[in-house]
Amino acid sequence: MKIDSSMVGANIRGRQHTVDWRQTTNYAAAVGDVNPLYLDDTRDSSLIAPPCYVTALTWPISETMPQRLEADIRPELFLTQVHYSETIVFHKPIKPGDDLTISGRALAVLPHRAGTHVVARYDGADGAGEPVFTEYSGVMLRGVSCTDSGAGAAEMPRIPATPQQTGDPVWNSKLHIDPLMPYVYDGCTDIVFAIHTSPRFARDVGLPGIILQGTATLALAAREMVNRVAGGDAGRLKQLSCRFTGMVLPGSDIEIRLNAQSGADNFFEVINDQGKAAISRGHALIV
Repeated sequence: MKIDSSMVGANIRGRQHTVDWRQTTNYAAAVGDVNPLYLDDTRDSSLIAPPCYVTALTWPISETMPQRLEADIRPELFLTQVHYSETIVFHKPIKPGDDLTISGRALAVLPHRAGTHVVARYDGADGAGEPVFTEYSGVMLRGVSCTDSGAGAAEMPRIPATPQQTGDPVWNSKLHIDPLMPYVYDGCTDIVFAIHTSPRFARDVGLPGIILQGTATLALAAREMVNRVAGGDAGRLKQLSCRFTGMVLPGSDIEIRLNAQSGADNFFEVINDQGKAAISRGHALIV
C-alpha cells in the first residue's frame, strides 16, 4: 500500500468535551498515581487532571481518524497503524468542569524505513478560548510506503537531542505491571483497542498476548517524573515526549530510567523485561 503527503494541512474534525472529576480521578487510579493534586478535593485549590489524561481526551478523535480527516484517503491504510510518537505541550492544567474544544489537523507525513510516519496535531482550548494543551500524536503506518519526500517536518515539535548515555542513570524505578492493568486502564480511560484486552485478538494479529497500552506506560513514566523531579507539582511539567519502540507485557517488570538532566530537560526511557526500550527518546521539560 502507498500514501503521499497531500493530506498534510487537512482539518481533522474535533470534539467538545466537558471534563468530569470522575474521569480525571479514574485516570489517576488507572496508573496508580496517588498524587493529592488529582484525588484530594478537600484541598484549597481545585483538582487537576494527570498530565497524560490528554490522551484520553483525543482518543475518540484518533480512533475514528479516517472518518474525521477532511482529505481523500483510503481508510484501510489506517488498519496498519501503531502508536509511534507522542509529544504533549501543557499550557495549563486541565481541571474538572473545563469545557474543552479540541481541534485537529494533519501535521506531517514522513517517509520511514518501517513505513510512513503520520502525525496529527490536536489543540485543546477552554471556554474562554485560552490554550490548554497541544498534542502531536504520531502513528506508524506499517509497510505503507510514501510515494513522495513527505511534508510537514518543519512543523514538528522541537525536542532536544538525547545525550549519549555515560555511566549509571540519575535514578531508576522498577515497577511490576499487574496482569489486570490493561483492563483497568481500558475501563478507566475509555482508550479501547482489542490488542490490550483480548488475548485471542492479540494473537490473531501476531502478538504473544495482550500488551499494555503505550499511553499507560508513558503515564507511569510521567508519574515518576512529576513525583521525583517536580516534587509532585504537575504544573511544572511543560512538555512530555517519547517514541514507543517496544512492548510491555502484563505480569512483567519494567524499569523507568532518568538517564540525564540538563537544566529543565530530563531524558528518560522505559525498559521492558526483555531489556529492550519500550519507550525511547523520552523527554520531560520541568521548570
